Amino acid sequence: MKIYLLLIALIFTSIVSIAQEQKSVRGVVLEETSKGSFVPLVGTTVFWLGTTQGTVTDTSGVFSLPLSLHIDSGYTEPKLIISYLGYRSDTIGVNNSNTGKVRIILKEDKSQSLKEVEVTAHRQSSFIDAISPLNTTNMSEKELFKAACCNLSESFETNPSVDVNFADAVSGAKQIQVLGLSGIYTQLTNENLPGTRGIAANYGLGYIPGPWIESIQVTKGAGSVANGYESMAGQINVELKKTDITLQNGERIYLNTYVNDWGRLEGNLNWTQKISSRWATTTLLHTNTQLNKIDQNKDGFLDIPLGQQFNGISRWKYDNGKGFLFQAGVKALKDERIGGQLQFNKDTDKLSTNHYGLGLATQRIESFLKAGYVFPKKKYKSIGLMASGLQHIQNNFFGISTYDATQKSLYFNLIYQSIINNTNHKFRVGISQVVDNYDEKYIAKGVNATNQNFARTEIVTGGFVEYTWAIAPTLTTIAGLRFDYHNMFGLFATPRLHGKWDIAQKTHLRFSAGRGQRTANILAENSSVFASSRQLIITPSNTGFRGKAYGLSPEVAWNYGLSLHQDFKLNYKAGAIVVDFYRTDFQNQVVVDYDKNPREINFYNLQGKSYSNSFQTEVNYELIKRLEIRLAYRWYDVKTTYSGQLLSRPLLASHRAFLNLGYATKTKWKLDYTITWNGSKRIPNTATNPQQYQQQVQSPSYFVMNAQIAKSFGKPSKQWLDVYAGMENITDFRQQNLIVAADQPFSNYFDTSLVWGPIVGRMLYMGVRYKLK
Repeated sequence: MKIYLLLIALIFTSIVSIAQEQKSVRGVVLEETSKGSFVPLVGTTVFWLGTTQGTVTDTSGVFSLPLSLHIDSGYTEPKLIISYLGYRSDTIGVNNSNTGKVRIILKEDKSQSLKEVEVTAHRQSSFIDAISPLNTTNMSEKELFKAACCNLSESFETNPSVDVNFADAVSGAKQIQVLGLSGIYTQLTNENLPGTRGIAANYGLGYIPGPWIESIQVTKGAGSVANGYESMAGQINVELKKTDITLQNGERIYLNTYVNDWGRLEGNLNWTQKISSRWATTTLLHTNTQLNKIDQNKDGFLDIPLGQQFNGISRWKYDNGKGFLFQAGVKALKDERIGGQLQFNKDTDKLSTNHYGLGLATQRIESFLKAGYVFPKKKYKSIGLMASGLQHIQNNFFGISTYDATQKSLYFNLIYQSIINNTNHKFRVGISQVVDNYDEKYIAKGVNATNQNFARTEIVTGGFVEYTWAIAPTLTTIAGLRFDYHNMFGLFATPRLHGKWDIAQKTHLRFSAGRGQRTANILAENSSVFASSRQLIITPSNTGFRGKAYGLSPEVAWNYGLSLHQDFKLNYKAGAIVVDFYRTDFQNQVVVDYDKNPREINFYNLQGKSYSNSFQTEVNYELIKRLEIRLAYRWYDVKTTYSGQLLSRPLLASHRAFLNLGYATKTKWKLDYTITWNGSKRIPNTATNPQQYQQQVQSPSYFVMNAQIAKSFGKPSKQWLDVYAGMENITDFRQQNLIVAADQPFSNYFDTSLVWGPIVGRMLYMGVRYKLK
């Protein structure tokens, strides 16, 4: 409560301080078009006559300049000079009558017309947003092309901040980790709409094909309150390929094919069609299939399930050219996978003890809508609506057990943003609602027979305010506060604070703090429950939430962080060093306990401490022309109280080192190499199992190396062909003894959840990308 009050006081005092600012001259610089209308001139230089004190206009053509800065000019009456290349400069006097309403219209000066000059620049494929107070790393398409990136789960191979691991040894599901915490504590959004969450949490990373992705933004720490209350460790926002009505910047056609030596085939088609001067549409299509049975560790189980996926999006865009923009689309997915023992036959062995098998069948349909209006004469003011809906149906079987689940969700978010007096004071306000309906049914037979049905409907309605204050040219803060009412858990507040201080021209310090809350979907988020014989045990909360969400209290955590960014130049080559530290403290957590008994999986609310400390340092530098290097080291200290004992989180490396090299030649060859060292990981206790079914206490450390080579043909500005080939896990390192009791899959010792290293070994792949602008 003290922190809530502190943040509220900060917002209040910030707003009050507006009236106490030093007196400034404010105005807008415009140009007159051939049609007689006026548009802002962005980047116009405005300075006091006789001084070097000045500023430039923002994206709305607006400027603000303190009157006190003219005192060194030597002029009694302060005068402003307004200049813009290609336009006639203007000089105006400033007095008490016009300090707050200067309106300047510049006229084109044809005598200053210049011949066309082509300017080229180089930008790193992955970079931190230089302006935002949030610690956000932008991964461009160029970064994604450094690896095959068949889907979102494979898009982070060259990013040291995000780990991706297999959830178990048989289903093929992958999970991300950020700041040492499971991906469920990182909010995943698609173009700032809710991404794969709820029932899809464990398999959803495979539902977003890599060729659909335009860019990825990875934010560490608590995200913006405008995106909701669930973010604890960070936010990952995925931007898909956009519909460009003019067809000047986007792609008209994009084709991608991929094949590897395990028998995986993929095909992708992105197609944009201009309908009229106002309308355009984009279609994204994807299919993949796994043909070959792979069992590299010879345990009798498929390392990768067989199956296929069909996935598509149809999206439409309307732009009236007068400030109104509309987007809408529909997504559909069908995914089927079959895994288990090599001899398993679905037609004869399903749900029998002949051979162990698993089946994953998913059908998902989504729709989304975005509508926004930017006020033509006040570009800083806008209003927007985002809405989405989905139905997700999942029918799975694991051995002689079944898990069937359905999720229906609705979401809307209405946002209004503007300024207070000038662009040093911006604000956003909005209201939102999320409705989630879940219906899960789990039937287990055999040694741990159970028949359980979990159904619930969550309705969360809330509102937020977010205030951005440019306190000085070198200091900006964003203070946000939202209140939400949950139909099961009542009213709760989510305060968040972000800031950026430019200590020097090339030295930037970012800081953040915030609260997050979420409801755990304990079954869908822990698929290893089903792919083992562990008995499911849920101990209800004693806080009055029995019978609501599995009888457990919601998870609540506070996150705090600092990030220091230092740009530098060495031998005329640009580089950057980033050092950050983040801590997450759980006030309440749903503990997933594998240690209490190796034949059980226990879920209960936290009784004790649970925290995560994350330290990372990263260096990016261009060693020689067109040779980029990225070095990183990361340390985790993540502990939770398990059955009264504070232990480090299992299957998580405390130490990790990372190196990425990328080289591009003048002849359009590109080479990329990545090596990762993972330290030892704690393995959950199996001491009470028979000796042949016991695991080590700690895993060994290991290296993983990946490399890719690509050759480009054509011009990126017109049409372009890219042929690429690569190798993953070059050293062929694999975890041995992946499955406990693989020889007895229907015994109560069977367990596929203790995965600490690579499941599969060396893999060769190749592919072709084609773009037509």
